[in-house]
Amino acid sequence: MPYVPHTEDEVREMLATIGVDSIDDLFAEIKEEMRPQSFDLPEGLSEMEVLAKLEGMADKNVTNRVSFLGAGFYDHYIPAAVDALTMRGEFYTAYTPYQPESSQGTLQAIFEYQTAVCRLLGMDCANASVYDGGTALYESLMMAVRKTKRRKIIVSEALNPIYRVMLGSYTSNLDLEFVTVPHKGGMTDIEGLKAAIDNETAALLVQNPNFFGSINDFTELFNACREAKAVSIISSYPVLQSLLKTPGSMGADIAVAEGQSLGLPLSFGGPYLGIMTCTKKMVRQMPGRIAGRTVDSEGRTGYVLTLQAREQHIRRQKATSNICSNQSLCALRALVHMCALGELGMKRAARLSIERAHICAERLTAIDGVEMLTQGPFGNEFAITLPVNAFDVIAKLTDRGFVPGFPLGKYYDDLENGLLVACTEKTSEEQIGIFAEMLKGALK
Repeated sequence: MPYVPHTEDEVREMLATIGVDSIDDLFAEIKEEMRPQSFDLPEGLSEMEVLAKLEGMADKNVTNRVSFLGAGFYDHYIPAAVDALTMRGEFYTAYTPYQPESSQGTLQAIFEYQTAVCRLLGMDCANASVYDGGTALYESLMMAVRKTKRRKIIVSEALNPIYRVMLGSYTSNLDLEFVTVPHKGGMTDIEGLKAAIDNETAALLVQNPNFFGSINDFTELFNACREAKAVSIISSYPVLQSLLKTPGSMGADIAVAEGQSLGLPLSFGGPYLGIMTCTKKMVRQMPGRIAGRTVDSEGRTGYVLTLQAREQHIRRQKATSNICSNQSLCALRALVHMCALGELGMKRAARLSIERAHICAERLTAIDGVEMLTQGPFGNEFAITLPVNAFDVIAKLTDRGFVPGFPLGKYYDDLENGLLVACTEKTSEEQIGIFAEMLKGALK
């Protein structure tokens, strides 16, 4: 969008309208010592010069590396229809649908998104989304705290450590007790989690597949939560969820996900999408917006916002969340992506991703000194141990155009040699073969 500055006449007209003589008068209430003394700004450039400068900076980005990096964010193929539809002006510039009479299209899109993610995760209700997967987990545990009036949170160490850092940041000033149950060689310790649940527990947080890529069925664990009147919360991977047992089938109370894998490019870390779903009994604790379908006085279908317990609408201390923005455009992309692929397309993408990961694991573990960290079923991501420090291997291979994965030692002190490797349907067998040969050479 081009920037067109105001003319001097327009500035004078605006100042006269609000009743001040100069721009300095706008800041008269600010004490002199509190005002900035100078601005370190470069000389102005023309539009052409600015564009050339920004394009030069963008050219420094390396975008042609082959990546096996996952850790919660994945390079899936995005159909061209996603950009073509979601970048239409009606969607791209739309704002909050506070007035349903003029926002029926936006409200229907949100309603359809909610319906789609509920079906994907096997849950009853969904909101219009939140910022990202980590924020969704935080909001979920706060739902549990409000519902149970308890303060103890049990967290699996196999939950994405990026999310666990976010939880620590959001709750640092809250009176909550976190109990982290260690992983077992990259596996979720289900028995350890079950043993940690007691009558003081507000919520249990797990992930499937877990951060190391391992797949679990948490049905019995969630039954134990239910018996203790605690809230079971699961973080899911939407693409694989088209094949795996759903959170609803396992008996989860709340299921959340990072929606980036549904039509959102990696884009230097955002914007992403926090998917939130829950059972009907938890819906009144749900933060943010929920779009509903109704009929008007003439029986015609209409869409509205309902169950809004945001701090913009009620007393702040009574609000379910004070993080009020959602990611409607990202949610729309997720909806269009799911509709473009359909059930068969979603399953095909998941199967291809899993198949490529198993081929990759077989090729890599055939190298001397490379072993699987985890035992048991895994999806499109798996953890291996190397005979050397993973950071060193990543540096070597990245310089040669391949990003081999995520270094587990970044968050797990005893896994300096651990490497988390991810594949998607975009990963070719040729790329896997080259990766295996490069890794073999880097370990010599």
